[in-house]
Order: sequence, then structure tokens, then C-alpha cells
Amino acid sequence: MAREEEVLAVEAAALFRPGRFQGLQLGGGAWLATVFEPRQSRFLPRTAAETDEAWKQVIPYVILACGARVFCYRRGRTGSEERLRALHSVGLGGHIARGDEGLFAAPGWPAYQAALERELAEEVEIGAPVRERKLVGLINDDASAVGRVHIGLVHLWRLETEAVQARETKIAAGRFAPPLDLLAAGAPEMESWSRFCLQRWDELAAQPGWTAG
Repeated sequence: MAREEEVLAVEAAALFRPGRFQGLQLGGGAWLATVFEPRQSRFLPRTAAETDEAWKQVIPYVILACGARVFCYRRGRTGSEERLRALHSVGLGGHIARGDEGLFAAPGWPAYQAALERELAEEVEIGAPVRERKLVGLINDDASAVGRVHIGLVHLWRLETEAVQARETKIAAGRFAPPLDLLAAGAPEMESWSRFCLQRWDELAAQPGWTAG
């Protein structure tokens, strides 16, 4: 029998000790410090983690931008998270799985960063230089069942050109567009995490990146 996938999660009680928030929390150093504290996180079987609200699965959420436009796509029907299928998104990335255990010999920011880049490379091919990478905040959405068991870490990557190609079928109809146009045209079909980011795009884009340590 195949071993069930295990995913990285952080204890919710510890994560929200500085205060619970709903939506996009820009900056968020106090919360990020907990996410990257090895004593507060562990790998859990994904089936159990999807229903255990005592834990938040850690999800890198990478937004690709070029000039005044961001990469957006529709989540395909082959995605592992059924509750998000067919919704539009501006965030790339996924669970940090036990399969990345070689990266977690020393848990924390360097291991997370390496796993993020590995996950992103599986989803899209970026054919342009990345001139800026920064972690700008967190997303929490307790208004939905999927949101209650996940915490999003929002990254902004600025590219020199719009050279992005999907590698997986779950990344469908990829294109670059102005954030406000995406919000106006696709709000009813946009996943909540993307709406949170687009609604505060100017603040998000201007936010300094979080620095480990």
C-alpha cells in the first residue's frame, strides 16, 4: 500500500498567538516567525490535515508580475484540491510535502524557500530573469472550509518579461493582465486568496519583503 502524502502544517494556536486575522495580513513578521519556528510545525497525513482545524497547512502563494500586469490562470480539473477546481487564481505554489524531506534536515526558512522553488518549477516554466523576490505577508480565510485548514504565504516575484509557460494541466489559460481588470472581470469566479491580494494590490506591491532572522 502506498504511503499517504504528509504535508507541512503549523499549529493554529501558536500561529495566532499575536492575534487572529481574516484576509490579507501584509508584513506579518510575528506570524511568519511562528511559521518558520521548527518547534511549532510538523508533517501530518494530508487526509487528516484537511479536516483538523487545530493545524494550518503551509501554502506558498507566489504571484508573478511584470510591469503593471500579473500572471493569472484558471485552476484545471486535475488539481488535487477539489474545492478550488475551475476557479481563477493569481497564486502559484502548493503544499510542502514530506517528499521534500531532504530539504528539511534543518527546518526553517532556507528549507521552505528551496521547497517553494521546487514546487513552482513543477507548475510553470519561467523564461525571464526574476529581478525581485519577496515575501510580503500572509492570507487567512476562516470563511471557507478549505481556508480554515490552510495558511497562505504571499510572495511577489517581479519578472523582466512575460515569459511564463504552464508545465501542468492544472494551470489553464495562463495570461498576464492588469490587477484591477482581473478583479472587475473575474471576481465571482476568483478564489478568495486571489481576491484578497488584488483588492489591495497597490499596498501589496509596495510592501517591503520579510527578512528571515
